[in-house]
This record gives sequence, structure tokens and C-alpha cells, in this order.
Amino acid sequence: MTFTLEGPVLEGALVRLEPLGHRHAADLAVAAEQDRSAYTFTWVPRADEVGAYIDAQLQRQAAGRLAPYAQVNRESGRAVGVTAYWDPRLWPGGDRLCAVEIGFTWLGGSARGTGTNTETKLLLLAHAFESWGVARVDFKTDARNERSRAALEKVGARFEGVLRRWSPSWAPGEDGLLRDSAMFSVIAEEWPQCRARLIRLLEERGGNDEPQTPAESHEPGAEL
Repeated sequence: MTFTLEGPVLEGALVRLEPLGHRHAADLAVAAEQDRSAYTFTWVPRADEVGAYIDAQLQRQAAGRLAPYAQVNRESGRAVGVTAYWDPRLWPGGDRLCAVEIGFTWLGGSARGTGTNTETKLLLLAHAFESWGVARVDFKTDARNERSRAALEKVGARFEGVLRRWSPSWAPGEDGLLRDSAMFSVIAEEWPQCRARLIRLLEERGGNDEPQTPAESHEPGAEL
């Protein structure tokens, strides 16, 4: 039986990760317009683009390459951002999942600094390692995005290097240009320590909780 990338509902104390759908569109349109200053290296839809954005994510899901989520605040019940599993890779010659990427992530301004990003990473990583049994989880970001790189290191992902001219840039004024990508990962042997770090960060939350850990793709409009 071939592995199918499907993300179940994942419940935390602060956030509930729900499979993305058009029922989240109104909330995400609000979230997308809150303090867009953090999106220097990441394309995030404007309010009137959210419907088309969801359509594009669902098309990628139908192709088996993406499991998109809405990040729903448990207290308000409103969607405050998105994230996804992306680019599943199977063991050679097998049908079991070997590795997957976490990306396509953005949060509205009101959700930053609340612990939402940290708990989202905990939920996604725990499901990948403990339910799917993956060997590694990948993250990528624009090499210039110090905010994103610091966030990835903070949650326990290890920097692996920079791939030069790896994918299209989403920085303003760089249409049609390629950018360098900073590569990060967590491997299965590191997961217990990473898990403990994430739990500690949640217990100490109130510090800087940086949301931008975008995914990469060579498809137009896929890096969020």
C-alpha cells in the first residue's frame, strides 16, 4: 500500500491544526492583513487573494505533494495562520515515508509571540516522528532571512548549509530571480532532545516566538 500524505487534526493547548479549507478563508483574510512587515522574504496573500491561495493549496494536496493546515487559535476558534507538510519522500524501493518537509508557514501579527508557532512545530514534528516514523524533517528559508533562521535554530532544527541559487526569490523587487536557501533539519535521533526543547519553550513562552519558516518549491507562488 503506497503512503498517502494526509494530515489529521492535531490538538494542542494553544492551537488546533485543522486540514485547510475554504471555511478558514474569512479568518485568514483578516490574519493576512495584520502587520505585514514580517513578510520581507515570504509571499503571503492579501485578503482578496486568500480564496485563490486556498484553491492552490488544495490542488497541491490533490497531487499528493502537500498536506495543508489552518492554525486555529483554541481560545477564539479563529484561524490565525497556515502551515503544511510538504515534499514527502519514501524509503528507496519501499512505500514507507522516509522524510517530509514542514513549511508554507505564516501567522497573522496578533498570533506572533503567543507560543502558537512553537506549539505548531511540536505537533507537526511529533506526528511526523512518532506516527509516521520518519528519519528526518526538513526546513528551508531564504538565506538572508535571519528572523526565520533564528526561529528554526530556537526550536531545535540544525543548520545544514546554504544551497546557492536554489529557488525563486519572493523578496520585493526580485521577481524572476533565484535566491540562496538555508537548509535545516531534525533527524530521528535528535527528536527526543528537540521535543524537550519545544516543551520547555512553551513552558517559558512569552519571549520572542518567530513565525516565519517558509517552504520552498520551484512552482510559482509555492513558497510561503
